[in-house]
Amino acid sequence: MSAQTDTQGSVTTVYKVSGMSCGHCEGSVSGEISGLPGVSSVKAVASTGEVTVVSAAPLDTEAVRAAVDEAGFELVGQA
Repeated sequence: MSAQTDTQGSVTTVYKVSGMSCGHCEGSVSGEISGLPGVSSVKAVASTGEVTVVSAAPLDTEAVRAAVDEAGFELVGQA
């Protein structure tokens, strides 16, 4: 698992998402994942397909997958 906990207790996890190609894609994915409980920040980068999520605790992968699916993309897994 590639999640890391920082000194304030936040967990940073990087996910790989396929299908993002522009800023609108990044916004869609970020918006859906931001709605998950405990998420404090999301940064999606279309050029790398990576989405960095900072949350209060590790997120359920299936919840992240559902959010990415809702945005119209596919969660490949953790980077």
